[in-house]
Amino acid sequence: MAETNRDILRLWLRLLSSTNFIEYELQQRLREKFGISLARFDFLAQLYRAGDDDLTMTDLSQRLMVTGGNITGLTDRLTKEGYVQRRPDADDRRVQRIRLTDQGRAFFEEVAEIHGQWVSEIFAHVETAGTEGLMGMLGQIKSSAEHAAKERTAKKETS
Repeated sequence: MAETNRDILRLWLRLLSSTNFIEYELQQRLREKFGISLARFDFLAQLYRAGDDDLTMTDLSQRLMVTGGNITGLTDRLTKEGYVQRRPDADDRRVQRIRLTDQGRAFFEEVAEIHGQWVSEIFAHVETAGTEGLMGMLGQIKSSAEHAAKERTAKKETS
């Protein structure tokens, strides 16, 4: 394996292990403090970002990159807890539209505030002088990954 390939593999493994560790730490803190999973937090965050707009189950599934079954289960539980409400789409009754309730919005704002503090704690020993360069590199990595995915899809379609 060429040295460059080894370096890229080492970079990938470092990114993966860093991400996994940070995700694990946030997951533990969310469970301990609020009794929720990171998946629930992400679900609520997507609805919060949507503001007054409803999202469909498909929208949520795509944004969270999970299956519709996962979204259905989360929606059911969060509806029972009073954090989200669902209603049928006016044009297609098979489509469910989801939005935060006032209770859900208040809960998410509380959790998000503390979540932000935790992320700051986790990154407290990172030199801020390097973050701009890292952000640029991560943008390149994401763009490269998207390009590779498009190429893979194009090859599948032509074969």
